Amino acid sequence: MIIFLLQKIPKSCTPNMMTAVGFFGSFIVFIAFILAITVNKYLLLIGIAGLTINWFGDSLDGRLAYYRKTPRKWYGFALDIVMDWISIALTGIGYFFYAADESKIFALLFVVLYGWSMLISLLRYKIAGIYRIDSGLLGPTELRVLIALILISEVMITGSITYLAALITITLFIINLVDTKKLLVLGNEHDRKKMEE
Repeated sequence: MIIFLLQKIPKSCTPNMMTAVGFFGSFIVFIAFILAITVNKYLLLIGIAGLTINWFGDSLDGRLAYYRKTPRKWYGFALDIVMDWISIALTGIGYFFYAADESKIFALLFVVLYGWSMLISLLRYKIAGIYRIDSGLLGPTELRVLIALILISEVMITGSITYLAALITITLFIINLVDTKKLLVLGNEHDRKKMEE
């Protein structure tokens, strides 16, 4: 499917433009939360379109560069990490404004814990040369699907977002603890091998 999509992207559309498309999708998610507060909670569903647009841009920007044989490995790597962080922050900030006062903490924790998982990925890459952005079984695509399901749930059952946000926060915390332990073991093994050389 990715190859099919890459073939359909107009030549005039650059990988940077695809990154901008991904950012625009995240901004739509943010706006959906604001509209749900100010207009109608059903407008949260606009966030699903935003998540889809974000997936489209984020999934294809780097792949488009490689497909067209114009990759900029380190530029693309840096840009992708920064835009992923901004995207998740926009989602978290949108939820912060939407959330009831007692559950705003989950918006903050979600952003912090996702940032922690990004740090783990970068450290794993530095220590072992393995770049994987998944947190356990939870990768960016799965996270988008999960957020979409949470938005649908909130539209159907007002207040459910609080419990689901708490569940995601706890899950991310546990995954990060496990991944941090694995990272430290990996770092220790790497140090031991260096000392034996």
